[in-house]
Amino acid sequence: MERATFGGGCFWCIEAAMKELDGVESVTSGYAGGHVEDPTYEQVCTGETGHAEVVQVAYDPDEIGYDDLLEVFFTIHDPTQLNRQGPDVGTQYRSAIYAHDDRQLELAEAFVEELEAADVYDDEVVTETEPLETFYEAETYHQNYFEKNPTDAYCRMHAAPKIDEVREKFAERVAADD
Repeated sequence: MERATFGGGCFWCIEAAMKELDGVESVTSGYAGGHVEDPTYEQVCTGETGHAEVVQVAYDPDEIGYDDLLEVFFTIHDPTQLNRQGPDVGTQYRSAIYAHDDRQLELAEAFVEELEAADVYDDEVVTETEPLETFYEAETYHQNYFEKNPTDAYCRMHAAPKIDEVREKFAERVAADD
């Protein structure tokens, strides 16, 4: 198993979408990129800890590649929105990739450069790419949030469309229902 860590707004949405993919073993919501040790959700929400809401994806590289995960990540969030995603505003909602090794960092930076060169977006990509220093797992109630709360209004409005987009655009990579 390898791991990849992404921040693209509320972790509930990114978690739910990434869990759809074949080869993804697990997705854990958490915090990265800040300066406070073992932060709580309440602390992160203040924007004062420097952390981003992120997901850590455990995946089988023989089934899905890091480049595939990057492609999905850039499809399910807007990497041109600085310190926000949709209704969620603050540095904790920034677009970020926290690389687990030099190879991931190089691939992520190259991917962003390719997006910019191809003018995929009308605005500049503001996604941060940096080495992962520490990942802190979010509180239990944040884990598998969409799965536990599919009728929650926020989930219906924001997570469900991301899941639908993954199922539509990446149908060949979506895990079969068990």
